[in-house]
Amino acid sequence: MKRSVRFPVSPTLLRRLALTSIIANVAIVVTGGAVRLTASGLGCPTWPRCTDESYTTTSEMGVHGVIEFGNRLLTFAVGIIALAVVLAVLTQRPRRRGLLPLAVGVLLGIPAQAVLGGITVLTNLNPWVVGLHFLASMVVIAVAYALWRRTVEPDGPVTPTVPAPLRTLARLTTVVSAAVLVVGTWVTGSGPHAGDQGAARNGLDPAAISQVHADGVFLLIGLSVALYFAFRAVGAARAARAAGVLLAVELGQGLIGFVQYFTHLPAALVAAHMLGSCLVLLATLGVLWSTRERHPATRATPAAQAAEPVGATA
Repeated sequence: MKRSVRFPVSPTLLRRLALTSIIANVAIVVTGGAVRLTASGLGCPTWPRCTDESYTTTSEMGVHGVIEFGNRLLTFAVGIIALAVVLAVLTQRPRRRGLLPLAVGVLLGIPAQAVLGGITVLTNLNPWVVGLHFLASMVVIAVAYALWRRTVEPDGPVTPTVPAPLRTLARLTTVVSAAVLVVGTWVTGSGPHAGDQGAARNGLDPAAISQVHADGVFLLIGLSVALYFAFRAVGAARAARAAGVLLAVELGQGLIGFVQYFTHLPAALVAAHMLGSCLVLLATLGVLWSTRERHPATRATPAAQAAEPVGATA
């Protein structure tokens, strides 16, 4: 019987690839922001081609075409990393449960993001579509984070590390964090950085929607403070550290937000704020993951293995 040749991937390499995928997806969010902040959103005025005649930028399109086309090329790099993660999951022995759906989810999110990016161009940078494009990136980053955490932890059952009320509070904090991200896209859509001089704005009052966003940030910080002290009160040191990290990231992000608002949104601070949004999301997920843990799976009998359903809990 002819045996197939296998090239198993070590757990360490898989973890590093998964972490690289997170970094790459955060990087493309920041570079996508650079496209908008340099008014290069329509540097390539059509999609999937850069022009009606060419898939690449031309000298006539100048620096804006180079910036926009460069961001499109980065999508391929992020996709290659995601594909490498999928291949690593498939070749790892023994095969880890629950990793493949997450890896495939990240991989499929890349072309989905490319299509959304194309729609933003075809709609002349409609601010609502631009906001959806950003939020879709947040979803991909969240799935990439879940994948990375699953590569770090074993395959046993999930057990809580904090009481049920604190797990509920952590989930509520996650919901509020997501809401702050959503409202943040509305603030961006009402502001001056449209990505192109001719792009429309969403029509919301910048001052009013900024106040709503600030109120959400204050609520999020308050919940994070509550989580930090509650975790310490029950002796959940790992969860308390995660909440402390989240609080520090939120304070830094809030400081950038206030400074950029009162300095009339300089591009450099807006870019830093976009990076901070990604970090807030990752820190929030870190808190959520700190409220539970997985233990090594116990060795099952052949009969139990045969009766085990297909799939796994992330």
